[in-house]
Amino acid sequence: MSGKTLFDKVWDQHVVSEIKDGPSVLYIDRHFIHEVTSPQAFDGLRKRGIGVFRPAQTIATADHNVPTIDQHLPIKDRLSRFQVQKLTENCEEFGVQFYGLGHQYQGIVHVIGPELGITQPGITIVCGDSHTSTHGAFGAVAFGIGTSEVEQVLATQCVLQRKPKRMKIEVNGPLAKGVLSKDIILYIASKISTSGATGHFIEYTGSTIRNLSMEARMTICNMSIEMGARGGMIAPDETTFEYLKGRKYAPQGEAWDKAVARWKELHTDADAVFDTSYEYDASDIVPMITYGTNPGMGIKINEAVPSAPDNVKALEYMGLTAGEQLLGKPVNHVFIGSCTNSRIEDLRLVASLVKGKQKAPNVHAMVIPGSKQVEQQAIQEGLDQILKEAGFQLRQPGCSACLGMNDDKVPAGEYCVSTSNRNFEGRQGPGARTILASPLTAAATAITGRITDVREII
Repeated sequence: MSGKTLFDKVWDQHVVSEIKDGPSVLYIDRHFIHEVTSPQAFDGLRKRGIGVFRPAQTIATADHNVPTIDQHLPIKDRLSRFQVQKLTENCEEFGVQFYGLGHQYQGIVHVIGPELGITQPGITIVCGDSHTSTHGAFGAVAFGIGTSEVEQVLATQCVLQRKPKRMKIEVNGPLAKGVLSKDIILYIASKISTSGATGHFIEYTGSTIRNLSMEARMTICNMSIEMGARGGMIAPDETTFEYLKGRKYAPQGEAWDKAVARWKELHTDADAVFDTSYEYDASDIVPMITYGTNPGMGIKINEAVPSAPDNVKALEYMGLTAGEQLLGKPVNHVFIGSCTNSRIEDLRLVASLVKGKQKAPNVHAMVIPGSKQVEQQAIQEGLDQILKEAGFQLRQPGCSACLGMNDDKVPAGEYCVSTSNRNFEGRQGPGARTILASPLTAAATAITGRITDVREII
């Protein structure tokens, strides 16, 4: 009998029972909720006259609908105000911990879990949000669920789920100057497409991955879903343990030592078999950007827009033509934030690049911290002043211009170089044209006012 993958080890430990030729009943250790996908789930509990089965294992925050300025004032948008108010009321009624606006731990759900130490190796995590795969960077099995499944987890602390196939993506070698983890994942997506990992859970491995910080690993796992995967994960190691040590909900004292000993067993066995495997050389990865309307439509920043029958509709929407170079293209909006790239490491990288420089007058540049803790740390380190002097606007935490669910929208027909995870039609507002890139590429574009190869600036 062959060995087990990391995914198998964590999944198998959480199977309560299996339905023949059907899904498994999977026990869930942590359940994150926010204001968009939870109201109907709570209503379902009320109709059935039941409570939340294990409220201590559910954590709520407000992120998708919240404004990113004047958060001390009532939310102006009626629907957004209603959704955040309903979450507040539901958490009070059902005894769920809620980090609402004004709370020191409020922020994007996939940012606050890791920074509070709620996210840990070897556990199962779900949330009514596709980018729950972010938490897999810690060696957790983490995936997004639908609203009916949110109700399932609230009611039973379990979810019905078919076991995915296993995929290995190995990246080896040192990264070139100016290349970030965002470039790695955009490169992989451009190679295997948005459907290439459908039905799989990905394990990222190789020397390139092992040398990444936790924040960079989270960026990689965050976008697993953009290739059709159920989730992505990275085996925990000393980098993981160092990140978690001393965080609010991480084990302490003797419990910490026991936890680390347990976590060190979480790795893929040498003789484990994957259903699918890919291997890439880091030397082939350069700063990447997208040209189309899905994250798999990516190119190296110095390449021309490719010509293909599938591209016609996307290029029409984006106002681009095959064979065109995106380098030098004027851009009026730059968005640095989202659950992909809004952590303190991202803000430090941006600040280091723009320090002593000034953004182009044609660019509206927004930097949105992923949480109140990131915001406070940025202020303590003086990053807010560096950004302000460069003409960037550091706003308050939230999902912001990643998606058109709040006030931070991109006007129709205009281009936005964005560090978020999706460039679908209308994702950042009706008619908005999104170009995905790394924080360094986004910052360089804001400085020059046009799509720029950051390697020319650093």
